[in-house]
Amino acid sequence: MNYHPNQKTLEKYANVLVNFALGGGKGIKKGDVVHLVVYEYAKPLYVELRKAVWKAGGHVISDYRPDNGDRMPIEKDFYLYAKEHQLQFFPKKYLKGLVDEAHHTVFVLSDTDKQALKGIPPEKIMLRGMSFKPYMDWRNQKENKGLYTWTIALYGTPAMAKEAGLSEREYWKQIERACFLDKKDPVKEWKSVYKEIQKTKEKLNKLRPDKLHIVGHDADLWIKLGPERLWMGGGGRNVPSFELFTSPDSRGTEGWIRFNQPLYRYGNLITGVELWFEKGKVVKSKAKKNEKVLKQMIATENADKVGEFSLTDKRHSRIDKFMAETLFDENMGGPNGNTHLALGKAYHDCYDGDPSKVSKKQWQKMGYNDSSVHTDIVSTSPRTVYAYDKKGKETVIYKDGKFIL
Repeated sequence: MNYHPNQKTLEKYANVLVNFALGGGKGIKKGDVVHLVVYEYAKPLYVELRKAVWKAGGHVISDYRPDNGDRMPIEKDFYLYAKEHQLQFFPKKYLKGLVDEAHHTVFVLSDTDKQALKGIPPEKIMLRGMSFKPYMDWRNQKENKGLYTWTIALYGTPAMAKEAGLSEREYWKQIERACFLDKKDPVKEWKSVYKEIQKTKEKLNKLRPDKLHIVGHDADLWIKLGPERLWMGGGGRNVPSFELFTSPDSRGTEGWIRFNQPLYRYGNLITGVELWFEKGKVVKSKAKKNEKVLKQMIATENADKVGEFSLTDKRHSRIDKFMAETLFDENMGGPNGNTHLALGKAYHDCYDGDPSKVSKKQWQKMGYNDSSVHTDIVSTSPRTVYAYDKKGKETVIYKDGKFIL
């Protein structure tokens, strides 16, 4: 019989997502509209999320979706039968109305088939993603104005646990520990951790490095940050989230890096990813498995540039096992913490100013990458990160899985 957490745990989980993660760590306000995107396996959490929104005085727009699986390959069927004009169909009026109406979105990941789109030509998936880019642009514009927040959470499934090599109970134990659901007051715990993360963030932003050098046995990478960049983290965007990240100048990445964690993308498992950069662009890429999918993704417009660089301090994270899900793996603690970067779209809230007043041309001028893709790739290898100011002064900011500012 499949494992599901008890009622009390689900109530705590919903409370964390609605009354902490949304609203940038402050929760929702009376009258706010919350768009809930949940698949049927996570129905027990869906029920509690609705209750939490209503108790907080908010309104719910439900987006309750059927699961994918071998017997009912709902998502795969679309790509098998859809012609090009169907792949490019974009319900503009519907999605624009949804963005205008909602103040927040909660998206719950609960994959019942980790490789649901295996065998589908990658170019079909990329085309579909590009057709929905205006929807993401509208969301970003509203977020830049401070009128919209979102969070992503995980609901464990047998397929997820199997992929991670854990029992369902062990898998859920990681979720409960990572989200502080094993504590009496998870929201209080989150606020305490975020205070510590805030201290590190303030030190990084005071340092104002011009470029970073990431060094390890499987990395020799230079990343130019560019002016008016901020390090961000602790805002409730994802649950869990222990990372500190920034969006660098996409034109200034040089060197190479290898990733020891698998990448699950477009229903495919990609392993052994290696990337080489020159003048900000990926000039060579390799993967041990599903290299074609990786290369097709990188071939998507501006997906060959870095949109995010991130570090996690192992002292904050309670995640110590591989979870086969980027949301958790990019926040792993363990012996070495983790390093991850994202190919594709940059985050505008890393700009040290009012992002709502920045034009598209200005974003481009500052080197903020724009793409329909944002793919996080993770490594838990030991890394040392050096920061350099414009005069060349060196400061070690990260070593042995910890910030050392």
